[in-house]
Amino acid sequence: MKLYRTKIPVIAKETVDTLCTDGDIEVEPNNREEAEQDLVAIMEEFMRRDFSFRNKIKDHMSSRRIPYDRYGEVRKQMADQMNHPYGDDIERFLARQFVENLMISRFIEEVYEEDKVLYKKVLGILKMHHVDEREIREEALSKIKNVREGTVDFEIALNNAVKEVKRRKGLLT
Repeated sequence: MKLYRTKIPVIAKETVDTLCTDGDIEVEPNNREEAEQDLVAIMEEFMRRDFSFRNKIKDHMSSRRIPYDRYGEVRKQMADQMNHPYGDDIERFLARQFVENLMISRFIEEVYEEDKVLYKKVLGILKMHHVDEREIREEALSKIKNVREGTVDFEIALNNAVKEVKRRKGLLT
């Protein structure tokens, strides 16, 4: 899962709304926005941590002259060493963080459901907001058929096309 800044408030609102509607938690109307902001803070902190982690990977690869085509392999190794979630683990990590927050937040009046039930519901909400990066790339590739692959112009055109697809899907502002 890749978390997009534009999706963060949507995910937080939907999580609180769903859990309240299903009777899993109780939140006073005047505390609802604050309860959502707690979840926003969790996701923003994850994004900061992930950005820092990606920079560490790039520094590590640069200092050891590891070619960029091994980025995924190096990321996996470093993520395992540093206990940093990646891929589908991100959704599970965030779901656990959300459930822990529900239990300790002063803006949640009461939690009526068990952790594992809350976890499954929150995980489902996070998965609904999953963005298929391959699909975005394929759509972008279909828009730049007139540029020869492997050239600098191709990479620039692909970057621009990916940004345009993400913007159209509401992932970028």
